[in-house]
Amino acid sequence: MTQAPTAAKNSRRRHDREIVALALPAFGALVAEPLFVMVDSAVIGHLGTPQLAGLGIAATLLMTAVSVFVFLAYATTAAVARRVGAGDLPAAIRQGMDGIWLALLLGAAVIAFVLPAAPWLVDLFGASETAAPYAVTYLRISSLGIPAMLVVLAATGVLRGLQDTKTPLYVAVGGFTVNAVLNVGLVYGAGLGIAGSAWGTVIAQCAMAATYLAVVVRGARKHGASLRPDAAGIRACAQAGAPLLVRTLSLRAVLMLATAVAARLGDADVAAHQIILALWSLLAFALDAIAIAGQAIIGRYLGAGDAKGAQEACRRMVQWGIVSGVVLGVLVAVSRPLFIPLFTSDEVVRDVLLPALLVVAVSQPISGIVFVLDGVLMGAGDGPYLAWAMLATLAVFAPVALLVPVFGGGLTALWWAMTLMMAVRMLTLWLRARSGRWIVTGATR
Repeated sequence: MTQAPTAAKNSRRRHDREIVALALPAFGALVAEPLFVMVDSAVIGHLGTPQLAGLGIAATLLMTAVSVFVFLAYATTAAVARRVGAGDLPAAIRQGMDGIWLALLLGAAVIAFVLPAAPWLVDLFGASETAAPYAVTYLRISSLGIPAMLVVLAATGVLRGLQDTKTPLYVAVGGFTVNAVLNVGLVYGAGLGIAGSAWGTVIAQCAMAATYLAVVVRGARKHGASLRPDAAGIRACAQAGAPLLVRTLSLRAVLMLATAVAARLGDADVAAHQIILALWSLLAFALDAIAIAGQAIIGRYLGAGDAKGAQEACRRMVQWGIVSGVVLGVLVAVSRPLFIPLFTSDEVVRDVLLPALLVVAVSQPISGIVFVLDGVLMGAGDGPYLAWAMLATLAVFAPVALLVPVFGGGLTALWWAMTLMMAVRMLTLWLRARSGRWIVTGATR
């Protein structure tokens, strides 16, 4: 009678150890990434307001471009993890190299577009005459580092698939440190101004990419995997990533629409909305760390043909997501009076923020489930379903959000609409997880 409960308890402990071992370093690496922009902002902010405004526009364009290609990490993680589970490390690394070659090709295409189009892109964002030249300078120089940034995404996916999230953490911390030192030295020491900050970021990104490539190449040589580009493999990576690209673009559309609606509500509302988005993004990093662990673990189980293990891991990670969401929600609710003064002294903005932040707190358990199941289905290579589910979510959210200015309720109503969006995502993902159709075992899906 005691064997079954003991076995279940041991299984939960095993899954807990795996989740913690992968999620904690992943969280550190995720948090390190936005610190690049924060360092640039801190350094350039002392040059003047036009320079800082130019950085804001250019950084937004760059981060949007990179986030669109985040499928390079997600799809590669799932594909590599499957082959690791199947016990074929050479094929796993070969799959990762295909993703890296795809990243280089996409990076070259982005540079070819951004360099001549930089003035048009900056003007599209409504840059002032004083800020535009700085934005164009920063954007053109920084675009040279986009191939390296995309290689970092793909190589991070390779290592995650190999169940290694510690190396990405070390590389991210090292890159952040190099970026900070170079920014100060080139902007002020060399007197290059905003161009120095851009060059510092490019050099740091290239150093990170070179470090990743050295790790992957060493693994390839150790296991006898080819490093040459393979057209069929690169094409397969692009096909696997296409649905995740649709998913990402749909999610970006949700966030952009929410910001556009907030802007229509008034200055205080849009200011408060930007503060909430910053907090929401930070909370997302914490929950996404569990999702990343889910991608690696689920892919490995399915690659090993262990459908039962994948289901058990999925259930345990959902429990982690719920508990993490509850904890984060309580922290947001309790810390609201302490959090708000850090960002604004405007009483009107504060009054708008308080109730909206409470909505964010309430929604965190839902977000916990969404992030985990999103990671599980990514790890299973269920990209087409994720794409359709996110498109359906956008279709539900858009009319509700657009009606907020019509029926009133302000920013609080808008974030209830965002909560509805997350609830729809949770429903679509839960139905898929419950159906078991995502469980396809083998080295390839």
